[in-house]
Amino acid sequence: MDRKPIVTLTTDFGLQDHFVGTVKGAILSVAPEAQIVDISHSVQAFDVLDGAITVAEAYRYFPKGTVHMVVVDPGVGTARRPILVNTQTHYFVAPDNGVLSLVYEREERVAVHHITAEHYFLQPVSNTFHARDIFAPVAAMVARGVEAAKVGGQIEDYIRFAAPKPKPVDAHSLRGIVLKMDRFGNLITNITPQDVPALISPETPPFRLRIGSKDITQLNTNYADGAAGELFAIWGSMGYLEISANRGSAGKLLALGKGADVLISFGAAAAG
Repeated sequence: MDRKPIVTLTTDFGLQDHFVGTVKGAILSVAPEAQIVDISHSVQAFDVLDGAITVAEAYRYFPKGTVHMVVVDPGVGTARRPILVNTQTHYFVAPDNGVLSLVYEREERVAVHHITAEHYFLQPVSNTFHARDIFAPVAAMVARGVEAAKVGGQIEDYIRFAAPKPKPVDAHSLRGIVLKMDRFGNLITNITPQDVPALISPETPPFRLRIGSKDITQLNTNYADGAAGELFAIWGSMGYLEISANRGSAGKLLALGKGADVLISFGAAAAG
């Protein structure tokens, strides 16, 4: 028995207004058999990087052939292009504003198509709701099996950006930033195990992680290892180093969030 086609939604729409429900209705009007899965509608408003992180962390856990509709679109109604991206296993429908940058980074091969087949669009096309009028019906058609080439020609000049990477300060120190704060208040940095392999060794050397005016020297293996309200570092499920607090918000305790500087030091530098 063939499974139902899956369309996922990642947006900054929130749930207060009619936007999400309307988009789902537009998809189901074209592909009533589709199974719609919400990845998140709580992407920070207009925050393309947050949208890029959100979809990049989720898409690979879906079955082959899933269509991912990603709409974080501060340029709606402008000359920015709607695009369809196909990889070896997934499809993505999104504005061409870099929101798929981390997908491009993680996939070996991508084909990006400028969506120009207006006969798939809902008419008239609103200047402010392309998610309903362009992205939803195109995502639904792709879920039904329409080939990528039929929605528009392939392009090479699509928009992409490099996510911020940690930078060495000296032989013993590395500077990173907080990429986002999740709903539990965990501060997710851009530091990976490849950046600080010493922190994944069986014998973790002394280190100091400075954020704001606070120094953190404890690396836990789970959230419950820390005392209530205690700040510590932990390798999170996204593969980044997080600053966390057991049963508390690290972000609130530090009064910091996205964009905060993080400095991690080892050896003599950690004692300074």
